[in-house]
Amino acid sequence: RLCAGGAPGLSYQELKDLKKTSVLHIDVRERWEVDRFGKIPASINIPLGELVEALQMDPMEFKEQYNQKMPSKSDPVVFSCLAGTRSKQALSFAMSLGFS
Repeated sequence: RLCAGGAPGLSYQELKDLKKTSVLHIDVRERWEVDRFGKIPASINIPLGELVEALQMDPMEFKEQYNQKMPSKSDPVVFSCLAGTRSKQALSFAMSLGFS
């Protein structure tokens, strides 16, 4: 399931359309889930338990760890997980850290 601030129920097609822009897609499933079930192309995996720390990292450290530019607080970000619960939590965490 996918979750974004303006549209809490994104479909896969809507995500594909968003990915044509500069949206950052963060998959908050556990690493073993990504290994077992596969990943959505061009997404980065940051398990939910690491997300708050990751979103507060120094940008250089974030790039080093996740091989991706750290999003600014105003950059478009989409979270995904298996059933939608963790992506909603991820959205809440990000918003509590000042992400819009």
